[in-house]
Amino acid sequence: MTYSLIARDDKTGAIGLIVASRFFACGAVVPFVGAKSAVASQAFCNPIWGTEGRARLEAGEAARDVIADLAARDEGHAIRQCHMMDAAGNFAAHTGADCVDYAGHMTFGDHSVAGNMLAGPQVLQATAFAYAEHMSLPFPERLITAMQAGEAMGGDKRGKQAAGLIIHTGQEHAWLDLRADDHADPLAELARLWEVANERYVHFAKGMPTAERFSGYPTREGIDRDIAMAEAQRRAEGRASASHAVDAASGDEE
Repeated sequence: MTYSLIARDDKTGAIGLIVASRFFACGAVVPFVGAKSAVASQAFCNPIWGTEGRARLEAGEAARDVIADLAARDEGHAIRQCHMMDAAGNFAAHTGADCVDYAGHMTFGDHSVAGNMLAGPQVLQATAFAYAEHMSLPFPERLITAMQAGEAMGGDKRGKQAAGLIIHTGQEHAWLDLRADDHADPLAELARLWEVANERYVHFAKGMPTAERFSGYPTREGIDRDIAMAEAQRRAEGRASASHAVDAASGDEE
């Protein structure tokens, strides 16, 4: 009932997980992402595969060992699906024998895809190949574009309902966490939210504290300037704000 993509951005080291499904709030159920690793637990989801798996991967265990142990211990392993990336950047996956067709997974050097209740194997193939073919795009946009390629090949055979995107940039807390929990076109909604994020959020996030810089940039150093520059560029290009919020002061009520 779900397909998902895990990837590590070679340029920045960021870790991303994106998921789409005809299942309410899949973005809250499937992804488990840490500073160095990621787990997608889906099909008849067992969240312990996510929480325990992420903790063990963050501690340095290999993905292949963690996923083999989880499957061996879980009496419901035949209806589980999971793929994960460890701290060394290695991928492993499990698709239970009783997952609803089409169900399968693919792993590559820098990303993995897995899904069940899909229109066919072409969904995973299109997702994986689109990710590899759009390396010039910003990481979040690349993830969304890849999933939309899978959707164009049939996606979840039951239809659409929810999607989620989470990205960590070396911290325990997420850099970006977007969700469309109940939407007619959830991946398109994620794309809109990413566009909104570029108006202010991504600039604000530059000043957020990290484990290495506890106070972040408390003076908003450069943040307001970058937001103003982004807004000026958007207006110069004749683009209205993608946000549904109305801010009369900024003139974005069009």
